[in-house]
Amino acid sequence: MKITNLLRIAWRAIQRNKMRAFLTMLGIIIGVAAVISMIAIGQGSKQSIQSQISGMGSNMITIRPISNVTGGARMDNTSVQALSEPDVVALQKHPQYLNAVSPSLSARGQAINGPYNWSTSLQGVSPDYLSIRGWPLQDGNPFTNQDVKTAAKVCLVGQTVINNLFPNGEAVVGKSIRFKNIPFKIVGVLSKKGENTFGQDQDDVILTPITTVQKRVLATIYYQTIFASAADENSTEKAAEEIQQTLRISHRLQKGTDDDFTVRTQAELISTFSSTSRILTILLAVIAGISLVVGGIGIMNIMYVSVTERTKEIGLRMSIGARGTDILMQFLIEAVLIGVTGGLIGVALGITAAKLVTTLLHWPTLVTQASVLLSFMVCFATGVFFGYYPALKASRLDPIEALHYE
Repeated sequence: MKITNLLRIAWRAIQRNKMRAFLTMLGIIIGVAAVISMIAIGQGSKQSIQSQISGMGSNMITIRPISNVTGGARMDNTSVQALSEPDVVALQKHPQYLNAVSPSLSARGQAINGPYNWSTSLQGVSPDYLSIRGWPLQDGNPFTNQDVKTAAKVCLVGQTVINNLFPNGEAVVGKSIRFKNIPFKIVGVLSKKGENTFGQDQDDVILTPITTVQKRVLATIYYQTIFASAADENSTEKAAEEIQQTLRISHRLQKGTDDDFTVRTQAELISTFSSTSRILTILLAVIAGISLVVGGIGIMNIMYVSVTERTKEIGLRMSIGARGTDILMQFLIEAVLIGVTGGLIGVALGITAAKLVTTLLHWPTLVTQASVLLSFMVCFATGVFFGYYPALKASRLDPIEALHYE
């Protein structure tokens, strides 16, 4: 029998019991919709994390001291005395793969402008910090190396700080604010960055020369972090190796001695977060995929019922020349049609659910072609797998017994 005839017969059989067929499809519909929406949420989160980390500076390399254990208590990197000016000088001297280097030191406190105050972070950096972070100014000018030499009381302010200290929307360049009773003149306004991967507001910051924080705020000669940027993305790993070798020499570490610092590239961060996101996406997809198994069991159950109800029809077809293969294909195609039709509805529902998640909850989602194709393949396989045994049972019926079946 031609495949087109079998398709018509199977489709008519489904149409005769529309409600039953829809209820059978429901498990497949819910399963496919859940799988597509869960994968979309996972992929969207992964893409968002990658773009946010890249937005921090795709070539950026972060160097931090390793927290040591002293007296049974672990010291954080604000107290570890491992990174200092000689390290920055060593990195800046004859760099092969490095483009820029900036030390960093931060302190939290109240920023004040007249009657307005705001708890924020004062971060001491060098002028190269803006190029490392890829952070342009919205207004004004950056501070200079001369400001670093003189520990000048000048600063660049983020949008969040401006919104809270200057709520009337006036121009802020040239005006002064206080941080821990130290006056700072605003020389520039940072462009808006938004939240980073960890949910921290990157615009809630005041940037000032590194020496200003060292001498006027914290009274320390050590750095909490050193930021660097590679010459290009392809040389990031080589730049990280160059940093490690340079700092080991600067710290006079003997061969076989562990580093007292860590070097992290953006690629490592992206890889770490992507791996975590991938695991969560797979877990969500597996949980949602359970619905597909339930839907498959529903297909098998309804096909058994269909075979029982249509026993006389099967006997009649066999008596006029239908082969067992024809009967097998008829019921198998019917099961596949139920699975694929349910899959189509499920795909549409899953894409709609992903868009609703983005619109209502503002979560990033990304529906990929791979997830849609995978869903169709799973639906087809589900129809074949769960429909084969009932179809096989139908094909093996004895025509005479089938015609006498009540």
